[in-house]
Amino acid sequence: MASSAKSKSSSWLAPLIISCALLACTANGHFLYVGYYDRSCPNAEDIVHFVMASKVATQPAMAPAVLRLFFHDCFVNGCDASVLLDSTSHMESDKAAEPNDSLAGFEVIDEIKSRLERACPGVVSCSDVIIALAARDAVSLLGGPAWNVPLGRKDARAANISAADAYLPNPHANLTELLNKFAMHGLDTQDMVALSGAHTVGTARCQNYRARVYGYDGEGKIIDPAFAEARRRTCEVGGDNAVAPFDEQSPLTFDNAYYKDLVARRGLLTSDQALYGCGGPSDNLVRTYSKDGKRFARDFATAMVKMGNIPRRHPECRWR
Repeated sequence: MASSAKSKSSSWLAPLIISCALLACTANGHFLYVGYYDRSCPNAEDIVHFVMASKVATQPAMAPAVLRLFFHDCFVNGCDASVLLDSTSHMESDKAAEPNDSLAGFEVIDEIKSRLERACPGVVSCSDVIIALAARDAVSLLGGPAWNVPLGRKDARAANISAADAYLPNPHANLTELLNKFAMHGLDTQDMVALSGAHTVGTARCQNYRARVYGYDGEGKIIDPAFAEARRRTCEVGGDNAVAPFDEQSPLTFDNAYYKDLVARRGLLTSDQALYGCGGPSDNLVRTYSKDGKRFARDFATAMVKMGNIPRRHPECRWR
């Protein structure tokens, strides 16, 4: 599958270097900026890239897994690496929340952090490892854009399982629900549609798309019959953990095929197809991205920077 991803690369898939604003201010007045570790840990980005490239070369599915960690971290009280915390006798981990029960890629983050600690003890935060570095490399290593991101985040000491359940979008959500979830974090319609393009890679479990391919509930009624039949074969009753790719044609290439699938009524999740086909404000963006991969890449990178700057609530230093 890795060779397939490489062969399908096209000119627009070469890393698109997008510069962000030099400074971004968090909720507590702490400034993030590009080059934050240039003096304290100058090889930080190289270390992250080396580990990510090594892992993705042998396990391409690690790239979408790490990208998903980024999203699930930032949507719960901001980008603070709380998604990495384990449960204790005094705290229930974000990992225990239903939307997080299939998260993967933790071992990659652990290896990156271990190497960084050997090179620069107590310097690089876990939230920067996930957000600014590993997630970005996950995208670019599959042929998508690359971008500069402000660094200097602090890590949380506490998790919030109730926030994870409340803030993360549901795979069965309709368009209004999706827009509301993203708006809660200062993300607009364009951000939501662009970030949803992360589903151009990776897979979903049967339990999250069964209602769409069997029942056609809500926006799920807009579905290509042949696609529904094919997905039913991978999602038999009782097979909750069976998986199917979001994009069957190029599941490990970061391209704009996701949007082409939506226009063809082949979105895997109800929340995917909710973006197109009901005359909502996202229809035009989906059509645009389906035809213009460079525009999607540019808007996706911009939205990733914006999501990476979601204000954090009461961050504290947690280096290990």
